Amino acid sequence: MTSIHASAIVDAKARIAPDVAIGPYCVIGPDAHLHAGVRIASHVVVEGHTEVGEDCIIHPFANLGGPPQHTGHKSEPTRLSIGARNVIREHVTMHCGTASGRTITTVGSDGFFMVGVHIGHDCIVGDHVMMANSATLGGHVVVEDHVIMGGLSAAHQYIRIGRHAFVGGMAGVNHDVIPFGNVWGNHAHLEGLNLVGLKRRGFSREAINTLRAAYRMLFAEEGTFQERLEDTAEVYARSPEVMEIVEFIRADSSRPLTTPQREI
Repeated sequence: MTSIHASAIVDAKARIAPDVAIGPYCVIGPDAHLHAGVRIASHVVVEGHTEVGEDCIIHPFANLGGPPQHTGHKSEPTRLSIGARNVIREHVTMHCGTASGRTITTVGSDGFFMVGVHIGHDCIVGDHVMMANSATLGGHVVVEDHVIMGGLSAAHQYIRIGRHAFVGGMAGVNHDVIPFGNVWGNHAHLEGLNLVGLKRRGFSREAINTLRAAYRMLFAEEGTFQERLEDTAEVYARSPEVMEIVEFIRADSSRPLTTPQREI
């Protein structure tokens, strides 16, 4: 059964599933779509063309679906789509896309977005992503599944962060981060692989050891980077994890790659 506090303002055109709970002083706009099981605490704003997936929990003062922070935005009807079972903590902001971009900002399922997180326009955020307090994504950022971003970290516009990567607290990331990578610093540099995350997520010892050997080959000092990339692809062609890194690097990107700062 839907529960809407008497002080909440819910537009009659909003699409609200039968068992949504909306707390005191919330504002739900006419183009909002809240799926079954969504729980919204007090003082939350859901505006714009925003869809919130099943069983999301949204804490006070979050703002979802606000217009993009983009000087070229002219109030076009762009969108924000949020998947299922996300925890969205206090003061989180997630903005809609831009007409000149993807027109939609996409957030996957089973994420945990801590206090003050910001997801900018046209971003693509995967499943099982964790962003700690005040972590920030500029526009057009792609964050793949199982990424963890530490507190006060920030990602530059248009970069990609590969699956299972870890971004350290206060890191300023302005280059692409390989899958399974572990980056720290401002500006961020590659410290190695996210070994803790790999172990926690059940990757086998063999897979981890193969990744470590491939990493050493890829970021060694001998030869050019392109030569090392091709050698890595040939030697480890049967490793799906290594080939994920290779294909990530080979893919078209508008940003360079985050690399180690010192010898590995």
